[in-house]
Amino acid sequence: MTDVKQIAHRYIELWNERTPNRRREMLAANWTADARYADPLMSGDGHDGVDALIAGVQQKFPDFRFTLIGEPNGFGEHVRFSWGLGPDGADSPIKGTDFAVLSRDGRIRSITGFLDQVPQM
Repeated sequence: MTDVKQIAHRYIELWNERTPNRRREMLAANWTADARYADPLMSGDGHDGVDALIAGVQQKFPDFRFTLIGEPNGFGEHVRFSWGLGPDGADSPIKGTDFAVLSRDGRIRSITGFLDQVPQM
């Protein structure tokens, strides 16, 4: 049985990890080598592509962190969870919902992200 909470928490931890080597280790442990990430603003393939996206978001929002919003849920190979991106201790100005498809061994094979709230920039 897939632990959807663990999948979502590991995902959020990955996006918050600032040490490149540690982030790569987390990708290798929790994502398939051919994993794909896509949302309305960006996409990336494989560990290199996903890592580059995460580094780019961290560079653009250096003082922001990701947090889970609500409870993740899912069935079979599918997991859905919502997140916020903002400063610690404040309401997140950026929010989204991501849908993961998992491999047989429980690693992320793909993420399709939706942006639920994005401030005018």
